[in-house]
Amino acid sequence: MRPAQLAAVLDQEFLGTRSGHHTPVMLWGPPGVGKSDIIRQVAEKHDVALQDIRLSQMEPSDLRGIPFRSDDLVEWAVPAMLPDAERHGPEGILFLDEITSAPPSVSAAAYQLILDRRLGQYEVPDGWAIFAAGNRQGDRGVTYTMPAPLANRFSHYEVDINLDDWVAWAYMNGIDDRVIGFLRFRPEMLFDFDPAHNPVAFPSPRSWEFAHRAVQKFGDQPSLLTGSLQACVGPAAGIELAAFMSSLDQLPDIEAILRGEEVNAPKEIDLQYAVASTLVGHAIRVKGSDEAASITGNILRYANRFPQREMGVMLVSDLQRAIGNDIFDIPEFADWADAIADVMIYSD
Repeated sequence: MRPAQLAAVLDQEFLGTRSGHHTPVMLWGPPGVGKSDIIRQVAEKHDVALQDIRLSQMEPSDLRGIPFRSDDLVEWAVPAMLPDAERHGPEGILFLDEITSAPPSVSAAAYQLILDRRLGQYEVPDGWAIFAAGNRQGDRGVTYTMPAPLANRFSHYEVDINLDDWVAWAYMNGIDDRVIGFLRFRPEMLFDFDPAHNPVAFPSPRSWEFAHRAVQKFGDQPSLLTGSLQACVGPAAGIELAAFMSSLDQLPDIEAILRGEEVNAPKEIDLQYAVASTLVGHAIRVKGSDEAASITGNILRYANRFPQREMGVMLVSDLQRAIGNDIFDIPEFADWADAIADVMIYSD
């Protein structure tokens, strides 16, 4: 399932705790696809606590607690990391990460916590959702087969790789326009992991964020940039991104486009992707300002100047996902839609 769809599912599962309809959710996927980020975004959306427990680092006693004597009985001290309504709030998310990397003795200790929402005398507060994530056995991570009794305590979703969802996330989180443009140009590079070769650095949604950070740190140091990009996304992808960035001095005058001047679109397909991502980035940066409507209108006019009208459709689609439905109120949007109506009808 696409990340955007999974975010909607987890959002409803969180809200389901309020009506008693919550089911624990297990997210499956290879390393670096954003499983943890999707769950973190749900917590941020609702402004609730996220208790992230890495089961691969636990012993059974870490979950069960430490025994102590109370008169003639043995009681258990509840671990501080488990959700507590007074300390963490009445609502939140208990996130059991790396659950497939936990040894069987630890996952067995989690059975009762996941299904019955209790562990001995401890009870998970009613307003807390339980989510888990882990890698699949073929992903070359340290994984154990999930026992059937544990698997039957979850609803299961596999995280798909989707470029449109990643691009929407990237614009929202300020990822460099050049990295976004490159991946629009080379979409197959968003995720390229071959478990048979077990690479150290490889392209993934997570490592492209690392590449963005490398661009910010080494973008003005060409002698270091290529190596730092390779360290993040692997040798081949790092070289390709560096080469893509070095060609961007051939871009048309972006400021002239934003001013509404007549500027031809570049003929090279890689530069077209770069122009499109740069224009969307500018629209995001001026969102809410007095000049936002005029700049967005000029971008919409420019969208019809690409030799391939599908490129303009991609630009406007990214623009709508980035700035929202306000784009429909801009007069130039209707003009653009009329101009490409036959493309949209054909696509349907």
